[in-house]
Amino acid sequence: QVQLVESGGGVVQPWDSLKLSCVVVDSARDFGNYAMGWYRQAPGKQRELVAHISATKSPDYVDSVRCRFTISRDNTKNTVYLQMNALKPEDTALYYCYVTGLSWGQGTQVTVAS
Repeated sequence: QVQLVESGGGVVQPWDSLKLSCVVVDSARDFGNYAMGWYRQAPGKQRELVAHISATKSPDYVDSVRCRFTISRDNTKNTVYLQMNALKPEDTALYYCYVTGLSWGQGTQVTVAS
């Protein structure tokens, strides 16, 4: 069973920044060739793909976060990051990381409120 552990969520004010991290706990597998990313789900709303990064292609983002969020990965640490800048109240959600075809994390809460 592949375990994903997210961290970095919190309560911030509009225009603040947060950086989410997701560590894939599976020392037997090389995740360098797997696509990874982040979803989010706000109360009463459908789950939304926020950012996706593959091994070979440029990252992709939902339009609402493009130019504010940056996804990156460190394959030596089996970790994917989501740098979130200029946060807005509508970014409030539970953020989940995933490894395509393998597993999901439990989520980390991001709350943006003044």
